[in-house]
Amino acid sequence: MLLSRLSGLTRPRAVAVCALPVVALLATAGLAPLPLSLAQPGLTANVLGENKGTPVITISGAPVRRTSGQLRMTTIEATGPDQRISLSDAIGAWFDTDRAVMPRDSVYPSGDSVKEIERHNSEQMRQSQDAATEAALTYLHLSDKNIKVTLTLADVGGPSAGLLFTLGIIDKLAGDGSGGDLTGGRAIAGTGTIAADGTVGAVGGVALKTQAAHRDGATVFLVPKAECADARTNLPKGLRLVPVTSLKTTVDTLDALKKGGGSVPSC
Repeated sequence: MLLSRLSGLTRPRAVAVCALPVVALLATAGLAPLPLSLAQPGLTANVLGENKGTPVITISGAPVRRTSGQLRMTTIEATGPDQRISLSDAIGAWFDTDRAVMPRDSVYPSGDSVKEIERHNSEQMRQSQDAATEAALTYLHLSDKNIKVTLTLADVGGPSAGLLFTLGIIDKLAGDGSGGDLTGGRAIAGTGTIAADGTVGAVGGVALKTQAAHRDGATVFLVPKAECADARTNLPKGLRLVPVTSLKTTVDTLDALKKGGGSVPSC
């Protein structure tokens, strides 16, 4: 019946009439909660220094170097798992370069309760720290039987600081192997998981993490190669993206950056 009535209308009028039910649905949906989270750039922390008065990396059983420069791990902050986002909230964030709309399950994949999520994130962080220590000591051909590494980072969960933890351990124990720092005195930020064999993995949220890095003074951002396209989105001016796939290529790239020669990959 509706189609037959619309058939005699001009095109603009027909579109207007058809739009009425859509507008009503959108108005209703604008008040309904959606399975989404709003995220924004979070804190960054220099793993070579202190966080809330406590050294991020503490090493015993081996001499530790005095380092310069910064290796900043990056985070995002998201609305809590018990917060419900409406369509109007999501639309507002969609046009804001400092926020992102993300599927709730991608931010909190481990359950609905705050305790479940905190437990999951803490376990991921612990596993990431263990892998970072193993990857760093393996790279340096050192034994964990003689060297103890403690990683402390308050109020941060998940696995995405793995690469930066690993680089920090290497810098404190050996630097670039010739007496210099891995950073070359730069403020370098980044993100990425790390496996015990040195493989770097993707993490998500990189477009927001680049903003956090730039805000806190970084000039270079290490990003898992698979996430180059996302990292280029709203990339802050003056922040250089460097794609990485493994611990070895990351260290080689930092060395090339410091020397100002060699081949430095780009996204």
